[in-house]
Amino acid sequence: MSYLSLTPADREQMLAAIGGDSIEELFRDIPAGVRLGRELDVPPALAEADLSRHLEQLAAKNVVDEVSFLGAGIYDHYVPAVVDAVLQRGEFLTAYTPYQP
Repeated sequence: MSYLSLTPADREQMLAAIGGDSIEELFRDIPAGVRLGRELDVPPALAEADLSRHLEQLAAKNVVDEVSFLGAGIYDHYVPAVVDAVLQRGEFLTAYTPYQP
């Protein structure tokens, strides 16, 4: 499924479905003292390719010396290519075996 942004018509249709008149009405019970009261200070949206490049640059800054809080499996090890080939065979992808009654 691809991402499609919300249009004003979509917003009106959703409000009608829940019986609301406006977005402001949805938030009327939230006290004004805890609302932000201004636009968020975020940069403008990026195109998909630009966003992907930006995230890759951010990810490249993550340098870790093999520290893991997840347990086993993070260590360096060699997995022969035949392992993937065998695991992709249909008879290993299901619990069903043809010889069972």
